[in-house]
Amino acid sequence: MLGRPIIFLYGVVCYATFFATFLYAIGFVGDFGVPKTMDSGAQGPAIEALAINTVLLGIFAVQHSLMARHSFKRVLTKIIPEPAERSTYVLMSSLALILLFWQWQPMGGVIWDVGHPIPRIAIMGLYLSGILIVLISTFLINHFDLFGLRQVYLHLKGEEYTALGFRTPGPYKHVRHPLYVGWVITFWATPTMTGAHLLFAVATTAYILIAIGFEEKDLVAFHGSRYEDYQRTVPMIIPSLRPKTGPEMEPDAQAKAAGS
Repeated sequence: MLGRPIIFLYGVVCYATFFATFLYAIGFVGDFGVPKTMDSGAQGPAIEALAINTVLLGIFAVQHSLMARHSFKRVLTKIIPEPAERSTYVLMSSLALILLFWQWQPMGGVIWDVGHPIPRIAIMGLYLSGILIVLISTFLINHFDLFGLRQVYLHLKGEEYTALGFRTPGPYKHVRHPLYVGWVITFWATPTMTGAHLLFAVATTAYILIAIGFEEKDLVAFHGSRYEDYQRTVPMIIPSLRPKTGPEMEPDAQAKAAGS
């Protein structure tokens, strides 16, 4: 059995890996500031690039969904300490993304290209606002619990992990999945939409919509009528301008069910 300091250090390393990967992803998708973006590098045969990129996206989708399932977690925690389960999920997700960054192939082709500097700046501002929505959403639902640090910290102190309370802070009163809203904005807000970027945006958006279905089945199974009431009163992905009243839900549980 690993000692508590070792498990805590493992959680910190997993979080640091995630954070570095997240920062790189901002430049990779936005096509700026990093050594390799989704449109940089030598362009090879289109069919080969399409096949490689599709496989890379599939690897991430399978990992992200499979490891989020409760049945997989039960098996995993027979191998690793339970406080390290979330950190392990975060690490594996980061490694899947690093593989995607490393092996991603540019595909060429331009679907749209906004040439005027003012609209380009506005679109990049929208892109960065999507990133900001994602970050704010994670902190509203307890960022450090979501990414495994709270679990290993409580274990280090010898305290039992307890789930967070039921609540719908800020944007969760307007939409059930603001974190996903932020990602969709991020994937589509680009002044230059290339073939590779379009594949990435379509595939990740489709994955999000599919993942929401699995996530909400888990949430209904866990929370029962409380989550069903939340589904009826708060829209899934298109925000309502007016906050909806309804049962207090636990966004942290939502994110964990999705593996976000």
